[in-house]
Amino acid sequence: MWKLIKIEVFKIFKKPRTYIAFIAVWAIVSLIQIAIYADGQKYMDFVLKDVKDNFLVIGNPLNGYFVCFVILQTLLIHVPLLVALISADMIAGEANMGTLRLIVTKPQSRTQLLLSKFIASSAYVLMLLLWVALIGLFLSMFIFGTDGLINAKSSEIILINANDIFWRYLLAFAFAALALITVAALGFFFSIFAENSIGPIVATMSVIIVFTILSTLEIPLFEKVKQFFFTTHMIAWKGFFEMKENADGESIPGTIRNLPAVLRSAGMLAAHVVFFVGASIFVFKRKDVLS
Repeated sequence: MWKLIKIEVFKIFKKPRTYIAFIAVWAIVSLIQIAIYADGQKYMDFVLKDVKDNFLVIGNPLNGYFVCFVILQTLLIHVPLLVALISADMIAGEANMGTLRLIVTKPQSRTQLLLSKFIASSAYVLMLLLWVALIGLFLSMFIFGTDGLINAKSSEIILINANDIFWRYLLAFAFAALALITVAALGFFFSIFAENSIGPIVATMSVIIVFTILSTLEIPLFEKVKQFFFTTHMIAWKGFFEMKENADGESIPGTIRNLPAVLRSAGMLAAHVVFFVGASIFVFKRKDVLS
């Protein structure tokens, strides 16, 4: 099994399209960092306008933690497409090149074959997120320094101390990995039915777009069902940057306001991964590949 996984990882990084994602992430992160470095103070002044009217803001709110928060909000909207480029090609690509018939005749079972391909695509997701962490978090910390994080929401502004932030990013990246692995599992499932990767990529992104739109509609029918859409739970990583409050309304460091809700979202994403991968194995084991 381990040998199969290494072969599949090698196949992924042998293709030029794999590096498109890393280049695209670098380009987007660089543009955000340049824009904030050049003109970020105006944006920060706008965000803190009401706060500065009533409180004295001390320190450097425009720091690496804040920049990384902006980067994550931007990238986790676009990265699913980059994940689909790889996951949707895992089986369909083999079928398109005519190698699928060959590999299914080898000694390993079809289940082992699919699991090795899915694990390899998950490894790609983890490497991509590690790349985001390196240039989005650590490089931003180096360029902009570190200080407290300001999380501006529509109804409140949350201030997090500098020494209470880094562990939150570790959890946020771990959650993002689970969210993107869910996307990879969906693309992997669609890949079973196609002879080329274009169809699965389009299908994956279409599902994400439709589910995202339905999740935002304030219609009673969708209110009942949108909790079962995986897209509803993909943004739950933001919950790590909200804190509980004491009786005086003061934030309590080291706490997460609604941890059970975040864990439920993680559970829903994990359930989707199991379902998509399980369905892929079920269909592929019964698929006539050799004819």
